[in-house]
Amino acid sequence: MPPERQAPPARPAKMPLKWPVVLVPLLLAACSSTVDSLGVSGVDTASLTGSAGLAPQEPEKLSDQATIRDAVSSADLEAAGANPLAWANTETGSRGAITALNERRDGGKLCRSFTTSRESYDGVAMYAGEACKTESGPWRMLDFKPL
Repeated sequence: MPPERQAPPARPAKMPLKWPVVLVPLLLAACSSTVDSLGVSGVDTASLTGSAGLAPQEPEKLSDQATIRDAVSSADLEAAGANPLAWANTETGSRGAITALNERRDGGKLCRSFTTSRESYDGVAMYAGEACKTESGPWRMLDFKPL
C-alpha cells in the first residue's frame, strides 16, 4: 500500500493592504507642516519656541531688587552690627541675606552699599549693590549686579 499523500501546507492568505496604516502617517505629516509655509498671511511669526530668554525673569528680579532696597534702607545698622540681614519676597518666593552693609555720605547724599544672596527657583546667586536716598526722600537702587 502506497503511503498516503499529505496535502501541501496551506499558504497564508494575502494580507490586504491596510490603507489606514499608510494614510494616517501621511496625514499627520501634512498636519505638522506650518501654515506659514503654505503662504497664508496673518501668521504671528514673532513667537519663538525652544528658547528661554531672560525677559520672563526680569519682573521677578526687579521685584526682588525693590524688596532688597527696602530692607537696606530700613536697616538699623547699629542694632544689626555684623549680623546678616534676612530678606524675603512673598511675591516671587525669593529670599536671601544682606551682608557687608556699609553706610556713607556722598556729597550730602546718604548711600548704603551691600552684598546679598538671592535664593530662588532658578538657583542661588550673590549680588553687590548700592542704594541711595534721593533728595525727595525715597531710596533708589543705583547699582545691583551679580558677583
